[in-house]
Amino acid sequence: MGGWGMMIDEPRIRVGLVERRGPLGFVLRGPFADEQGRVWPAGDYSALAAGAAVQVSAAAGGADLFNIGLRLSPVSEASTFVVRGVVIGISFHWQQEQDQEFAGGLQIRAIAGESLLAINEVPLETYLASVISSEMSSLSNPELLRAHAIISRSWLLAQIAPWRDQLLQPTAPTNLTSEAETNGRRIVRWYDREGHDHFDVCADDHCQRYQGVTRIDLPVVTEAVCDTRGMALVFDGQICDARFSKSCGGMTERFSSAWQDADYPYLSVAFDGLGSLPELHSEDDARRWIRQRPPAYCNTEDREVLQRILPSFDQPTTDFYRWQVRLSQEELHYLLTSRLGIDPGSILRFEPLRRGGSGRLILLRLVGERQSVTIGKELEIRRVLSRTHLYSSAFVVEPGKAVDGIPEDFTLYGAGWGHGVGLCQIGAAVMAARGFSFRQILAHYYRGAGIIDLYRTSLRLSSSGDAT
Repeated sequence: MGGWGMMIDEPRIRVGLVERRGPLGFVLRGPFADEQGRVWPAGDYSALAAGAAVQVSAAAGGADLFNIGLRLSPVSEASTFVVRGVVIGISFHWQQEQDQEFAGGLQIRAIAGESLLAINEVPLETYLASVISSEMSSLSNPELLRAHAIISRSWLLAQIAPWRDQLLQPTAPTNLTSEAETNGRRIVRWYDREGHDHFDVCADDHCQRYQGVTRIDLPVVTEAVCDTRGMALVFDGQICDARFSKSCGGMTERFSSAWQDADYPYLSVAFDGLGSLPELHSEDDARRWIRQRPPAYCNTEDREVLQRILPSFDQPTTDFYRWQVRLSQEELHYLLTSRLGIDPGSILRFEPLRRGGSGRLILLRLVGERQSVTIGKELEIRRVLSRTHLYSSAFVVEPGKAVDGIPEDFTLYGAGWGHGVGLCQIGAAVMAARGFSFRQILAHYYRGAGIIDLYRTSLRLSSSGDAT
């Protein structure tokens, strides 16, 4: 495969902020100009879908109709805009609404004549300054912020054309198989940037958290982006699809456990600590691992470290390394019927069919009185077994008291927060607090990868292939 040459210009990207039926409120903080050259003054505005057109009304009165949408560009660098009621943490346990402020341009489009889509057009490095302080607190260690700037930049460039085509394996859209099994159903899904036809990347956890300039509240954030400007991870001359999650639970996972059946050497199963541990190959291995609290970088209860790295809405989640959830028969009935439209009757047992090397379930069969259902991959398992999402699919199950052979409930004992692929954010934060540099952090989580300066100089790799 060919290597990378130097990129001349910093890319501009389109970030999907919110899609909404009904009014979309926004505030211009400073003057903006539309594509006809008209200047829109600072103030409050409201947009509505009018068929294929967008109708915008100012709080001061009057309305404009735009057949192909509205596109506003800031007149000065000081001009920003606020979008009202942006939903963050969609479907997760921290879901909430926020008013968020953004730099760059604003585009509003009517989608299928029913809803409005707000898009932020912004330079890549400006986007990254928000991402690293939205994913992690801006009070985080500078080495962690530098590491996160590099992987967030790498992940983005690996997803969007024309850079996407440089990957060894292209990213696949959502995959769904739903087929009959003996006395049951098999449903396997994975989710990977599907539905993003009008923009490059969304603003929530589905892609990367991007919460605007309101998150960039300390100079250390912009310094981390400036210090690593244009740097991206590479492997074998290709931009790395640098995935990351909140807590790996002590062992990172390979790509194919969460997404399509393709793997990258730099996204491997590895112990999140000093030395190494073998992969978990059996149910006994997984049970021993998950029911214990082995030492690892992300096994921390240091409140000072956690308060410095976790945004405020993540801080209530304290049981990320090891956790447990009880599911009653009533709750399982609700989840399976509402999530999958399947009523298998009372659940008799959970049957793990396939696990990844970190213990994460990839295929799980629920055996019911009337039929069974097989679920995969990891995010679908997490989605089906929770009204939001389970923290991870690395769990083992203990049945409760049985009445007439039917357990009253099941307790799930789990490990980690997220898919576990690539960088472990809490583990990386602990490494930074212990004095590891951003290069050492990246070498730990993306083994064999190197760093390229896309905007400035040529590829720099050590003789061992580690990040240099």
